[in-house]
Amino acid sequence: MSKIIKTRLLLIIFPCCFLSAQITAHHAFTAEFDPNAPVELEGVVTRVEFINPHAWIHIDVTDEDGAVTAWMIEGGTPNTLLRRGLTPAALPIGSQVVVQGYQSRDQACNPSCKANGRDVTFPDGRQVFMGSAGIGAPPPVQ
Repeated sequence: MSKIIKTRLLLIIFPCCFLSAQITAHHAFTAEFDPNAPVELEGVVTRVEFINPHAWIHIDVTDEDGAVTAWMIEGGTPNTLLRRGLTPAALPIGSQVVVQGYQSRDQACNPSCKANGRDVTFPDGRQVFMGSAGIGAPPPVQ
């Protein structure tokens, strides 16, 4: 085989290795979250991360006894959320929100509890679908 053919084959095969790694690296909803374990969390926004592949909203939830639990809530991709009108500016630190979603399968709260967010509701009643429509994720309510 000539050197030119070998070089061309490498130029074709090498990028394909990276593409396949990115595709297989993404998880299905049911691999990490339990569609049979819905949660409703009312809390104060402490941090917002619009990073790929998923955005994260961190909230402190205070229970009836006054104990505060930190929750990190996974949303869809930042681009998808921006198109739906959910921006970091819409979630200022200290704002109150209600998030409906699904508990992580491990249900561990070290250092914080984790859930996949479905809908976020603001004090004015506005609601935004923040979930991802990935494999196994419950469909949005119409």
